[in-house]
This record gives sequence, structure tokens and C-alpha cells, in this order.
Amino acid sequence: MQAVILAGGAGTRLGPLTEQTPKPLLAVGDRPFLEWLLLNLERYHFDSVIVLAGYHGNTTRSFVENRRSRLPVSVLVEPEPQGTGGAILQARELLEPEFLLLNGDSIFDFNYLDLIVRMPGDCLLGMGLRAVADATRYGIVTLEGDHVREFREKHATGPGLVNGGVYVVRRKLLDRLRPGCSLENDILPGLPRGAAVGFSYRGLFIDIGVPSDLELAQTTVPHHFRKPAVFFDRDGTLNRDTGYVHRPDDFEWLPGAREAIKLANDLGYLAIVVTNQAGVARGYYLEEDVHSLHAWMNRELRPLGAHIDAFYYCPHHPSEGNAPYREECACRKPGTGLIDEAAREWNVALTQSIGVGDKESDIVAYRSAGVGRTYTSLTALLSALCSTSTTACGRPALLHQAVR
Repeated sequence: MQAVILAGGAGTRLGPLTEQTPKPLLAVGDRPFLEWLLLNLERYHFDSVIVLAGYHGNTTRSFVENRRSRLPVSVLVEPEPQGTGGAILQARELLEPEFLLLNGDSIFDFNYLDLIVRMPGDCLLGMGLRAVADATRYGIVTLEGDHVREFREKHATGPGLVNGGVYVVRRKLLDRLRPGCSLENDILPGLPRGAAVGFSYRGLFIDIGVPSDLELAQTTVPHHFRKPAVFFDRDGTLNRDTGYVHRPDDFEWLPGAREAIKLANDLGYLAIVVTNQAGVARGYYLEEDVHSLHAWMNRELRPLGAHIDAFYYCPHHPSEGNAPYREECACRKPGTGLIDEAAREWNVALTQSIGVGDKESDIVAYRSAGVGRTYTSLTALLSALCSTSTTACGRPALLHQAVR
């Protein structure tokens, strides 16, 4: 759960725009492009992010050091340009045995955890691939099954599967790197058969390497990241409600719960838990226990390639317990406070969103907050999700069949 961003390029094709500003810090919408990348990574609860900077690297470092973040982000500045392969090699001692690698001048938004879990144990590299109508500007990848058969770097016309600039890298690959080398041009084409795998995903794919695409990104990227969400109640919806569950030993996933979260991830929804936790007010457990259990839930989901983007809980009760938890509040469902806060912090498109819960108070809260659709069971939710679209991985029927 480490991510690395390549952010060292000079951006010469953008002309005067990058004379004083590194390409990843160019404004897209109301914020630097790099900020969109980092906000997207925060959803996956990575343990750390390393930004590999070069051109105007101290500007990048200053930006990262002055931003507020839900996850630790550090910047490593290369003293002189060493190519993408050389930049990775310079960071070798900081890298985990396996890490997610992204280009800092492009966004390819799909479920990154799915790529991580699909990576075979004997491979050096896993790639996120994107089907495009015109591959002229991109490197085309041909597959034999899931294994990469050939890399063709740019200038191939017509449709094709292109390298989306998102990789899972095993550190053994670094033995092939050398200072000054290009990962795309020098290393990937020379990998032996079977060393790399690729999987095709849907999702926004745009880079800002040329003026026309930078202009397109101004509206496309902010619009894309106003995402719909699937709001999940917790006890009685995701897990069996045995009464004030607050320890992993007492937590039992309900059938279809993890698969529903995974399907929401693959379809591009935010997965957000909103839950009443009056056990805090009653003194049965602490808020720290709630946080600990939620972190454990995400660890449980990772082997499936799934995650919950955010958890919101209400620790209050109107008539039980002691201050500060005994109070009338807006966050306890059927109040809308939890949903309102999530929508504000994650820029949720509420009318396109879905809410699922097992109690009337859940449904009332969702509808009062403006959530577009509501369901009272995971089975109904899964049927709705599977019928609306195929997943980014193209496997909704398998997930749905597994639940049934």
C-alpha cells in the first residue's frame, strides 16, 4: 500500500506554461493537477505516497509540504534529470517490495486495488490498460491472455489498448533500471515474455502533456471527480447486527456485503459508510474502537481488491449516556448530518447516488438528504448495480453469481 508518482518531466510541449511551473502543478479547474492525483489516492488509504520530482522540484516539494492531507506524502527531488527509470532507481531504498506507480501528468481513474490483487506472483509488472479510438499519441500494448506480448511506443494509428500510466511494480524490476533510462522506452519493451501482465479498465483517461488536452482537462477532470456514491449503513447491512458491534472478533460480514462494495468500487462510485454508533454514548466502547474497527474492515476488503472510501458515524444518543454524547444532534439517522458531511467533503453527486440500509431511519435519511435511489437489501442493490453497467473489470455477472 505504497504509491509513487513520477513528477519530474519538464513539459516542453506546453511551451511557456511550464517555464516557471512544473507540469504536475499546472492549474486544472480550481487546483493543481497533482492535487487531483493525490486526492484520488487518498480514497484508497495508502500508507504512504512518494512524489519523484525533478524540474522545478523544490516548487513541488513546497506545494506538498503546505497541503493538508489524509495520508503521508513525501517528495524526493532528483539533482539532475535521470529519466523515469533513473528517478525510480534513485528512490530504491525507500520503495516497498511492491508499489503502485503513476505518471504525474495523467489521470487514469479505475479501481487501483483491483490491479494490485490481480497481479500474479511471478510477474515484475502489472499495467492498467485503456482502450482508445486513436492511439497515435500513446504506446500500444498487445496481450496474449493477460500477459503482455508486445509494446509499441507511440505513432501507431487507429484504435488499440494503450498504456494508461498506472502500474504495479515489484522491486525486482529495479535491477533492470539504470540512470538516464526511460521506463516506457527502454525497460518495458525489453521485458522477457511473461514478466508483465496487463488488464483493461474503463474510467477517465486524460493527460495534460499538450495544450489541447490541458484545456480539455479544465472541465473534464472537475466534472469527473464529482462522483456519485453508494452510501452503506453498517450494522444490519454490511455485518450481522448482534448488538453494539465494536470488535473484529464480533464482526460477521453479511453475504454479498464485500462483493457489493467491490462492485461499487469497480463502477466508479464512492463507497461511504454512514452509521449510528450510540454504543459510544452508552459507554459500551470508545470512539477509538470505532476507528479501529473501520480500519480493520478495510484491511479485510483489500484481498478482494475492494475498499470503503470513508466512514462517518454518529456517537450520540438523545436520552442515554453522558455529555458530550447525550444530545439531540443532526447526525443521528434519520437526520441527514452524516450524509451532508460526506457529500460536502467528497463533492458527492447526491442525485446520482444510492443508499442502502436495513432500517426505516436509514431510508428516511437518504431520501431527506437528496440521495437518488434507495434499497433495503444488498441483493436489491447488487441487482441494480449489475443491471446498470458492466464493471471496469468486466466481471459483474461473476460477482453477482457468487452472491446468489
